[in-house]
Amino acid sequence: MASTSAQMASDSSPPNLRWTHDVFLSFRGEDTRDNFTDHLYTDLVRKGIRTFRDDKLKRGEKIAPELLNAIEKSRSSIVVFSKTYADSRWCLDELAKIMECRREYRQIVLPIFYHVDPSDVRKQTGSFGEAFTRYEENWKNKVRSWREALTEAGNISGWHVNEG
Repeated sequence: MASTSAQMASDSSPPNLRWTHDVFLSFRGEDTRDNFTDHLYTDLVRKGIRTFRDDKLKRGEKIAPELLNAIEKSRSSIVVFSKTYADSRWCLDELAKIMECRREYRQIVLPIFYHVDPSDVRKQTGSFGEAFTRYEENWKNKVRSWREALTEAGNISGWHVNEG
């Protein structure tokens, strides 16, 4: 009986014993892969921080189960918001999962606003609003969770990078 109670308690606790990555990097590849995110990834790895980035996974319409698993097994996530981040449904699905892990497992989320205004992320205006105008018709079932994730992430204190 005691072992059952201990097992139930561990089932609802953060997966800290299962972490395979210190950081999960979420970013829009075409915006930042070959510059900012590549430098960030290289520096994190150089400092011994186990960092996951999705450059090894196959692209498809649905977010890969391997990617969802990597998010769940990461201690923290760094989300690099860039001008076309919201143009990618894949990125928005990643973000929704990241914010779910923040709520359920207290995963640390560190946003970087790369050449975008944090209020555009928070309020879905600017390029983020333009992306959602295209989604309203065909992706109604996901739009609400994407908006909630962007608003929640946009309200987290992060770094605003305007240059470099």
